[in-house]
Amino acid sequence: MGFNKTRTGPICPVMAPMQEPRDIMVTPPFRSFLVPGQLVSHPDHPEWGEGQVQSAIGHRVTVMFPHAGKVLVDATVVQLTVLS
Repeated sequence: MGFNKTRTGPICPVMAPMQEPRDIMVTPPFRSFLVPGQLVSHPDHPEWGEGQVQSAIGHRVTVMFPHAGKVLVDATVVQLTVLS
């Protein structure tokens, strides 16, 4: 159970060579355009009815639907339809 000194390649496959700062793409964090009070509908669940946005923090949008209750929506996955 000793250290294998004959191994070639990187010791940790997750580690990569350092990149120059100019080579790294920085994307801004996702921000939802939705604001509390807006009326929305879910494109995959029209039976939920018209929901009202309760909060929108980053990509997390909390919506109160009349026929589904409070639903947490990931705005990077689901594009809610704005009704008002």
